[in-house]
Amino acid sequence: MPFEHYIQKGAQRLRMGYTTGTCATLAAKAAATMLLGAADVGTVSIMTPKSLTVETDVLDVTRSDKAVSCAVRKDAGDDPDITDGMLVYARVSKTDTPGIAINGGSGVGRVTRPGLDQPVGAAAINSVPRRMIESAAQDVCDSCFYEGGLSVTISLPDGERLAKRTFNPKLGIEGGLSVIGTSGIVEPMSTQALIDTIGLELRALGAAGETTVVLTPGNYGARFLSEHPDLARAPTVKCSNFIGDAIDFAVYHDFSDILLVGHAGKFVKLAGGILNTHSSVADCRSEIVTAHAALCGADTATVTALMQAVTTDQCFDILDGAGLKDAVVSSLLSKADEYVTRRAGDGVRVGVVLFGTVHGLLGQTQKASEIINKLKRRNI
Repeated sequence: MPFEHYIQKGAQRLRMGYTTGTCATLAAKAAATMLLGAADVGTVSIMTPKSLTVETDVLDVTRSDKAVSCAVRKDAGDDPDITDGMLVYARVSKTDTPGIAINGGSGVGRVTRPGLDQPVGAAAINSVPRRMIESAAQDVCDSCFYEGGLSVTISLPDGERLAKRTFNPKLGIEGGLSVIGTSGIVEPMSTQALIDTIGLELRALGAAGETTVVLTPGNYGARFLSEHPDLARAPTVKCSNFIGDAIDFAVYHDFSDILLVGHAGKFVKLAGGILNTHSSVADCRSEIVTAHAALCGADTATVTALMQAVTTDQCFDILDGAGLKDAVVSSLLSKADEYVTRRAGDGVRVGVVLFGTVHGLLGQTQKASEIINKLKRRNI
């Protein structure tokens, strides 16, 4: 049954879908219900973290005295997701140990390198889906007055093949896909519609007389801004991965000051002249950080460790341990400043603020400091 929720992206009305984490939760809930109750389950529903209800058909049911397995079909809506239509299975069995134990079966990747959402050796089922599955299974236990434990195994039969088309192997997730999703819902991204929306937002701010704007890719940036009152009150536009396009729009609409605020996972790419930061366009974060570390005097062991790092947060941990973090951040920001200034052209001041999940504020360019001081004066 279609998931009939929509979002507007520019002139397009796009249907939302739901994540692999939601699918795994739906399948686990249905399997637990059939294991602990007598009736077959034809449909199953859950409330997602985004407070939208998802209901879908239960497929391919296999029952025994000790376990029930079933599947639901992934619906990505209008998002071009390679997992759209994939079957997501959950096998649920009783255990003597209280609680809900969650593991990955065939097609679910295994974490082989540190720095990801799950520890090395664990199934690549991220934290939010794990909580969703645990909560749904426990609710079934409570409603059936069952006081024992349950073992839940999530499987993606086509996962190993599909994972070869993702960045999982590079990240150190081997053997399959990740079960992911923080909201439980897939919001489709039409590239042109999203770019058009960014342009419309900047045009509206410019028409209202604004000359300074903060551009940030998404939720990480918005959270960082919310923790800094002078920035939180500034006119802000979420620009997703389209840094260059957003700068172009801001210049066209006569903004004199543009402050770019972003997580290092995206913004180190600016130091490589990459102004569309989507991983499908370029994913050379470790290489860029490593090059700047070498320029700052990193030894061979440090360079090797950086090239093997899974995340930029890991890179900055390594640099911190080598006493090079501040120097490399300064080098990265200097190069990023060069590229964004070239994109904006003469007469426009563009500043860059770089932060990380672990280290918080990593650094900012001189122009960023000037723009922030301007915003502070504005807020007095």
